[in-house]
Amino acid sequence: MKTAIIIPARYASTRFPGKPLTMIGGQSMLSRVVDVARKAIESLDNVTLAVATEDERILKHAKELDVQAIMTSNDCKTGSDRVLEALKKLDNEYDFVIGLQGDAPFTPPEAIQQMIEAYQNNNAIEVVTPVINLRWSELDSLRIQKKITPFSGTTAIINEQGRALWFSKNILPAIRKEEEYRTDEFSPVHQHIGLYGYAVKTLEKFVSLPEGHYEKLEGLEQLRLLENNIPIQTIKLNVPVGLVQSGIDSPEDVARAERLLE
Repeated sequence: MKTAIIIPARYASTRFPGKPLTMIGGQSMLSRVVDVARKAIESLDNVTLAVATEDERILKHAKELDVQAIMTSNDCKTGSDRVLEALKKLDNEYDFVIGLQGDAPFTPPEAIQQMIEAYQNNNAIEVVTPVINLRWSELDSLRIQKKITPFSGTTAIINEQGRALWFSKNILPAIRKEEEYRTDEFSPVHQHIGLYGYAVKTLEKFVSLPEGHYEKLEGLEQLRLLENNIPIQTIKLNVPVGLVQSGIDSPEDVARAERLLE
């Protein structure tokens, strides 16, 4: 099985221009994401790693990091569009591709490893993505965070088989009589880690589909998959207390990320 890991790293973010080059604890965000990928695949074969960008500054920085970099167009609407465009420019045929977001420097390396393993064990999977079952303390922190940056942090509703039913920038599910559930360490809420593994044919299909109604409302590209009945399988990660971290969506998130490094 041939796998590609492509890091879409866009400079021209409306909310946070130049985000992949932002320094976090003395190291660029992109550098940290590349380190995550390299650690994940250091013992794996047939895996290609590349950065996909629309900006010469990021292209130059990727080369400084000694990682393959691919220039993509300014017209990519989503990270997945950019991943597919870059994939087509690689000189190889791939079975499985992971889009590792360039603004998620705290992605656990085991997330990538488990996604590859899930597809190896069941190549009927079309899309796979990781989630974390939040402890109550982590859910409380997410609630506080959303008062400052309401569109950072995504939650997922999943069924007993791990199939994703929905994703939202709101915290789902709402919990009636919450005090009755707080006797357990873990809450009923799962936080989504924003990276996706696709069977290549599924990624091609996804990119060809029009933007979904709820995708547009929430700003979540994975809802296009669910709106078109494309199943998303989740894997659950075990993350130590205090290390749950969503993507970097604003300068405020950078400050929060640096506190994690203290």
